[in-house]
This record gives sequence, structure tokens and C-alpha cells, in this order.
Amino acid sequence: MKVIAFNGSPRKKWNTAMLLEKALEGAASQGAETELIHLYDHNFKGCTSCFGCKIKGGKSYGKCVVKDDLAPILNKIENADAIIFGSPVYYGTASGEMRSFMERLMFPYLTYTDPLKSLFPKKINTGFIFTMNVTEEQMKEYGYNHHFGLNEMVLKIIFGASESLLSFDTYQFKDYSKVVSDRFDPEKKAKRRKEVFPDDCKKAFEMGSRFSSSQAVEHGNEKIK
Repeated sequence: MKVIAFNGSPRKKWNTAMLLEKALEGAASQGAETELIHLYDHNFKGCTSCFGCKIKGGKSYGKCVVKDDLAPILNKIENADAIIFGSPVYYGTASGEMRSFMERLMFPYLTYTDPLKSLFPKKINTGFIFTMNVTEEQMKEYGYNHHFGLNEMVLKIIFGASESLLSFDTYQFKDYSKVVSDRFDPEKKAKRRKEVFPDDCKKAFEMGSRFSSSQAVEHGNEKIK
């Protein structure tokens, strides 16, 4: 069992990365081999719309043809038994780095047929961990859940199963006194960090454990209705 996590945050030791590490700890507790990849360590761009992955009879049908730092990462994903994505929420959706990664990962597998089909060779579990500065009420008010739902829908089409973990009202800075952030109450932020964030870490651990202890969704490509 191999579980790969992808960190779409530029920070390697903060909220998103911490939750991804907890998820991988959960996977490792069930005997899974784990790997955490920090996307900001790699030089790549989003889809270039070359359509090399869609050419009839082409050598790269169903594969991204762009050769950059992402190419070897995309190759190893087909050997994964579960994938966990993690990103802070920037303006209502995943970070630009994560969006670029998802474009390159998913577009080659999605056929331009009617009905749509996935070319990914098997069905696996996927999870998406979002961390955000807003509260749950603000998230709903601003409509962020629409974007989260779209990500989950596409992941289900490509890989077969997906779920999301949302971490709200996160603690952004180690020292709020050094940052212009008057709209936030540092004491409330610190209190939530101490009392609620550990529950999010537990949920992430449980996600990784569940992905590794339960059977992956049924293998084989199915038509998407």
C-alpha cells in the first residue's frame, strides 16, 4: 500500500503541511508506505493546452507530454493506492500551485467522449484537506463550498472516490503583533489553535488510516453517468 500526499502550500511546517503529515501518520499506522511532496519545491506550470494527451493513436494518449519537474511525479502516481491533496484556501479555492498541479494530473485522464470516462488504470481513494482563515459560517457565506464540491466531483470522476476535510479559522502567524491584521483577535485564534486544531489533526490521521486499512474502491474503469 502506497499513499502519497501533496502539499499545495508554500509553507512546509504550518497548518496544511501538519494535517498532511498527520494523514500520512495514519496511513503508516496501518503499514502503508508514505511520501509527502511539497509542490513549491518543483518547477512546473499548469496545463499548456497542447492536447498531446488527446491525440488519436498517439504515444502520449492519456499522458501529459510536458517534460518538467512534474513529469516523474505524475508517473509515480499510477503506482499509488491513495492520494491526499492539501492546500490553503486562496480567494475561495486551492492555491495556484495546487491548481496547476491538478490541471496537469487530471486532464490527461479525462476522455473527450460521451459519456466521459477516466483513463486512470484503477480506482483509488482520494482526499482533499483545505485549511482556511475564515470561519465555517464565512465559508458558506462566501460560497467557498462550491469550489470544494467541484474539486471533489472531478476527483471522483478521475479516481473513483473522494472526500474533503475542512479546517477553519486557522492560526496564520506565530506572532500577530508583527503583522497588520486588526480584523482578527489573536487570543481567539490562539484558543482555537489549542482546542480545535488538534481535532482536525485527529480527523486527518483517521483519513489516512481509513484509506490504508479499507479496501480501495473497485478497480477498473467505469463510464461516468
